[in-house]
Amino acid sequence: MPTFTEAQLDAHEAMLVENVFQTSKWPHFDLLFRDIRRHAGELSPGATVVSLERGLLYGGVSLVAPFFHAQNFISVDCSPESADERGGYNAGQIDDPRTLRVPTTRRAPIEATGLEADQADLVLVPNLVHHVANQRALFGEMARIARPGGSVYVFEALLRELHQIPDDYLRYTPFGIQKVLVEAGLECDDYEVEGGPFSAIGYCWIQALQYFPEPRRSEMERWFFEEHWPDLQKWEEAHRENLVRKHTAFPVSFSVVARKPEANS
Repeated sequence: MPTFTEAQLDAHEAMLVENVFQTSKWPHFDLLFRDIRRHAGELSPGATVVSLERGLLYGGVSLVAPFFHAQNFISVDCSPESADERGGYNAGQIDDPRTLRVPTTRRAPIEATGLEADQADLVLVPNLVHHVANQRALFGEMARIARPGGSVYVFEALLRELHQIPDDYLRYTPFGIQKVLVEAGLECDDYEVEGGPFSAIGYCWIQALQYFPEPRRSEMERWFFEEHWPDLQKWEEAHRENLVRKHTAFPVSFSVVARKPEANS
């Protein structure tokens, strides 16, 4: 993989934030980018990173590979055969001069990735879990390819519409992911969350606007973004805790880090 400058990486991230993940409207993904940059900065040069993702959507490109240019990066496109007909329909989102194009290393089903066991210092699973039909195989593969003492990072959205139909299977909570990771033989660290009820309202409105036909949709988008979106963003910052119901929260996304135990532990 080529070596990239920090300026190039910042520009690539800005492209992803603006064009692909659109975090100004979909704050689910702010957490993902913070985590990706942190993990890339903390890993030693030459460490092995395995990323399980869906590169087919973007023309066979790994969106996160450039951030790990100092590491030995292996990306596996886990797109199922059912996605072939749709192909790279999101490739236009990265048709931008800021894009750092790193092809995925291989395409393989999660049941047969061809990866060696105990090789990865870090296994990345960014926004993939809900698209995999064989959950047992997915979590087993995370545990298998991580080296003893290595880490597994999972990012998932809690709030999403049905998308990439029919390859959208389930939604986990942080506690559900932790349970499955432990059952796969991993030890979980704490989880992090992003967003709250007001960003959830905003996300649902943004999805709902797509159901209006043009030109009504453009009119409704102006109404929402000019008159209501600023208030939702303001309230999101001001009101972070449910004051009526204890043991309740409404994040829109989360991430979890797990570790593979050392052989002698």
